[in-house]
Amino acid sequence: MLTRAAMLLLLLRDDAHPIGVGGVAREVHGLYAHWYATLAHGAFPADDPMWQYPPGAGPLLLAPGALPGLTYFQGFVALTLAADALVTYVLVRGDRDPRGAWLWTAGLPLLLHIPLARYDVQVTALAVLALLTLQAAPRLSGTLAALGALVKVWPALTLLGAPRGRTTRQAWGSALAAAAALLVTLALAFRSPFSFLSGQSGRGVQIESLGGTALAVAARFGWPGRVRYQYGAMEYVGPYVGVVAGACLALTAAAFGVLLWWRVRARQYSVATPYDAALCAVLMFTVTSRVISPQYLIWLLGLSAVCLTSRYTSQRPVALLVLAAAGVSALAYPVLYADVMAGTWLGVAVMAVRNALLLGGVLLSFRSLWRATKE
Repeated sequence: MLTRAAMLLLLLRDDAHPIGVGGVAREVHGLYAHWYATLAHGAFPADDPMWQYPPGAGPLLLAPGALPGLTYFQGFVALTLAADALVTYVLVRGDRDPRGAWLWTAGLPLLLHIPLARYDVQVTALAVLALLTLQAAPRLSGTLAALGALVKVWPALTLLGAPRGRTTRQAWGSALAAAAALLVTLALAFRSPFSFLSGQSGRGVQIESLGGTALAVAARFGWPGRVRYQYGAMEYVGPYVGVVAGACLALTAAAFGVLLWWRVRARQYSVATPYDAALCAVLMFTVTSRVISPQYLIWLLGLSAVCLTSRYTSQRPVALLVLAAAGVSALAYPVLYADVMAGTWLGVAVMAVRNALLLGGVLLSFRSLWRATKE
């Protein structure tokens, strides 16, 4: 409660006394509230290039407006805190190792007030619940993973490490059924539910991504590109940006292939294997993405916390790297974001450290997962 009160205080003071560039809260005040007005009239914001989310995000963004007596901003923060509390509760429930709950409780404030002004805590809650119910209730787990995937795609990866046989069949079967049912419902209730696909295809290379860091270093040595605000993010434009974006997509495809290879070759499964596989997979797709926004660290903190609830996990060192990366991410945005945008040596160094921690986490995570599940 103390850490969340401090985060809430930072959020409330964001405009008057900002840390760094400020404006963290404007994502909810302006963008989400604007989308809410469109969604409330039965349509997805298809004409807005910043709308790049699957249709499941619609009901989630409508929910704050349904809370009586609260403004949209107040309702959004209230629901975010409720999701945060739910994650904490399920992490400590039963005989789970308390280190997972400690990581979540202490790790989320490292991102300052960003988690309260993005809806990634809610998505992470769905992923955490999907993982923690996989063994006892695989059908429920699959449904939760599908709900999360229809909001931000990545929670589908929580089912990657499901034990072979009945558990996998039930989890994936219920996930596909739930996804199909929700998609049909949303397609009937809203106009343009699949408009996000065109927005994703036009994305460039965000300055905080691994490719963006490479371009920032190149700019220090004379590369003529520049930073421009587009698709809701600061992205690089200029020569070879398309090549870097293509390389990121190729690496993502390669990561998918590596994960499938692991899935086929894995033989030894423990209680922690689904947790470890989920963290490894999301780390891979995060690092190879054209965009690595600071709120992505919320996902990794939640999955790291789930790993630490089991004494059989192979990901303890990875969880420490994720914690360190979260702290550096807050330096990059919002504290030193002006330097990151300007491409100063300080900004480049901060992003290089953050992305090096994530890249190291990927390599260590997969090696540990492979060794824990080999014959």
